[in-house]
Amino acid sequence: MTSRRGTALAGWRVLVPRGGAWGDSVAAALRAHAGIPVIAPLINFASTEDPRALASALEELEGGEFEWLVVTSATTVDVLMSQRTKVPASTKIAAVGETTAAALTLAGYRVDFIPEGDNSARGLVKEWPRTSVRGRVLVPQSEIAEPTLVAGLTSLGFDTKFVAAYRTVGVPVSERIAADVASGSIRAILVTSGSIARQVSQQLAPIPEGTTIACIGPRTAFDARAAGLAVHLIAENRSAESLIESLVEYALELCGEPEGPND
Repeated sequence: MTSRRGTALAGWRVLVPRGGAWGDSVAAALRAHAGIPVIAPLINFASTEDPRALASALEELEGGEFEWLVVTSATTVDVLMSQRTKVPASTKIAAVGETTAAALTLAGYRVDFIPEGDNSARGLVKEWPRTSVRGRVLVPQSEIAEPTLVAGLTSLGFDTKFVAAYRTVGVPVSERIAADVASGSIRAILVTSGSIARQVSQQLAPIPEGTTIACIGPRTAFDARAAGLAVHLIAENRSAESLIESLVEYALELCGEPEGPND
């Protein structure tokens, strides 16, 4: 790592909108570039409002009635574990990205398919192996999940079943965090999902012009703009690493110091 990259975020206070292991790892990555992470979870997850529908879908899954199980988040993996769900050998598992795949593997589930180029619902549908389009697919997601994945899999020819596995709920930020954003002392806000974009808009708008809104992928950027946020940068890949690297590059450009080929 060059000295310029190592200090690219010096003086930048960056709002990290999720806690837990994810928030801790992002905070460490920001510190590696001299950034100052401010962890302020804006969303949390709660049990589904229709546990009977979830239990019924998981019973069908365990009974071998689905050819595929599609998992889009580590939160869904937590739900599967909490329900002690056993996926039969006849059912293949698709993960929307490497982070979800890692969570599945850690929980003891095998992963049969991960999109390589685009870790998103659209990427999964686009890269889906056309030789494996048959039968029923179970898609357990948040109750506010966009219909992109279900619609895409259905268009491929699957009999697709969606079930709400959990609820996404907003978490109020402290008055201190809100005041720091309003004053401009938070230099950047990381936006990692449409849910977080909406919470940023609802709780923290108007965002000062000097505050950088950094989005993890085009879909999140679209949702952020729909929520009324001005998007300054979009990470090429839907990963925390790509998001931090994009922020570092953006900071270097603001300083008039783009990274040279030999740096």
